[in-house]
Amino acid sequence: MNSIQIHEEMFINSLLIRCNITGEGCVALTSALTSNPSHLRDTDLSRNKLTDSGMRLISAVLKNPDCKLEILWLYDCDITDEGCVALSSALRSNPSHLRGLNLSCNKLTDSGVKQISDVIEDSHCTLQKLGLWDFNITEEARFDLTSKPFTAKLILSYNNLGDSEVKLISDELKKPDCKVEELELKECNITDCVALTSALTSNPSHLTLLDLSYNNIGDSGVELISDVLRNPDCKLQILRLIRCNITGEGCVALTSALTSNPSHLRDTDLSRNKLTDSGMRLISAVLKNPDCKLEILWLYDCDITDEGCVALSSALRSNPSHLRGLNLSCNKLTDSGVKQISDVIEDSHCTLQKLGLWDFNITEEARFDLTSKPFTAKLILSYNNLGDSEVKLISDELKKPDCKVEELELRKCNITDCVALTSALTSNPSHLTHLDLCENNLGDSGVKLISDVLRNPDCKLQILRLSECIITDEGCAALTSALRSNPSHLRDLNLSGNIFGDSGVKLISDVLKNPQCKLQILRLSYCNITAKGCHALTSALRSNPSHLIHLELIGNNLGDSGVKVFSDVLKNPQCKLNKLW
Repeated sequence: MNSIQIHEEMFINSLLIRCNITGEGCVALTSALTSNPSHLRDTDLSRNKLTDSGMRLISAVLKNPDCKLEILWLYDCDITDEGCVALSSALRSNPSHLRGLNLSCNKLTDSGVKQISDVIEDSHCTLQKLGLWDFNITEEARFDLTSKPFTAKLILSYNNLGDSEVKLISDELKKPDCKVEELELKECNITDCVALTSALTSNPSHLTLLDLSYNNIGDSGVELISDVLRNPDCKLQILRLIRCNITGEGCVALTSALTSNPSHLRDTDLSRNKLTDSGMRLISAVLKNPDCKLEILWLYDCDITDEGCVALSSALRSNPSHLRGLNLSCNKLTDSGVKQISDVIEDSHCTLQKLGLWDFNITEEARFDLTSKPFTAKLILSYNNLGDSEVKLISDELKKPDCKVEELELRKCNITDCVALTSALTSNPSHLTHLDLCENNLGDSGVKLISDVLRNPDCKLQILRLSECIITDEGCAALTSALRSNPSHLRDLNLSGNIFGDSGVKLISDVLKNPQCKLQILRLSYCNITAKGCHALTSALRSNPSHLIHLELIGNNLGDSGVKVFSDVLKNPQCKLNKLW
């Protein structure tokens, strides 16, 4: 997995978050998983009132030696210590499959947390990712949790750990048999990094991801982290320090470390720190180093001006071969700064694949300059007030035979007219594989134009995102008609937050019945779907169960009856759904 994939990690499965499911629906679901336990890999039932009775049913499924569940998310499900007893018993009796567990924001006390921490200590436990945030437990229980051997990926974000409990975590990290590869301590009230960085200095070879975002570690903390990065045995590849009160002084230490040991770090996020142009110049000097391996650089809202962009663009020209992802959104750029970046894009040696330049107040002339240049493989211009006239400029570029754009994100850009864009995609359909037009007022007329593009047999679109685009049954009819006539390319469709309800879902279900349909990911969250829509959807999955692996139905009023219908589908041994949210 490369660092762009890591940065954009996405689970591929099916979602039932906040769907008004109670213990009754849980009975049907767990019954299905008992009769056909071998496919489902990932389920998220967060924010449903499962309570301890539901937890006991789920635990019974986990005890089944044929159960293949790897990810189980039960955030805010009214589970108490009693439910934790059943869960920990299941994990001890069948510890070999579950890799990710999230029990955050439940009603656990010291006793429940101790049940989980005792499971972690079991040598047979294979948990790699553990989420236990937002608990009001005593210091004694925190000590018990943080003094145990950890999983490969530990998430303790949003707990008020403070420096004393981070010291306990640090003591574990020092141990030669420590397994932790990814550690997330976001917003944990950390101010002192001495113990943590001391541990990473003495045992630097395991940790590959460290997230200390939203802690007030300041420049002194960054200086200590920089000392870790200087260690030639340090294996950190991903470092996230969002809003950590870092200034130019901390940036000096960090960039000095990266200059002396540039070969490991691949992904760094320093967003929402006051780096200013002086920090940008230091970072640019690192990027010029031919040994620098940084692929992802996030500098969102860092008080950078046009002057900083001059240094950055100079660095990208002198060493263009490594950086793949860059985000400079919400900085203080004017036309001049944006032109610096757009000129870099035009450089034939530039290898940027993902560029984030949203939320700028620049003139129409500067927008023209940006949108009239050859683009990167992935271009993000979301959250700019582009409007239809500037989308026409982008469309003109897409028409060109040498256009490189494979992924285009124009989320919330005040687009109402799709004529130019769809005309471009009709005349040059062979490159674009990903189009995101979410949160634009396209309406049914816009979706009809997009549907005409999808009918083109040369169309290569695999990912189409149209959430919150005011699509009704009429637009849904056009879209599904197109997918019936050309079903073989689209893999990922997002129609969440539209208003077509059960009637639209019936049309989508008819597409899913087509044996040539290759849709693997379908997002239909907040679409006013009820149990009636579930019947149509599950009927389609019964007749053609072999392709769909991710189904998202968050925020629909499915109720227990809808979940029962889905549970019958899961019993089908040919069903390939491997994540259920």
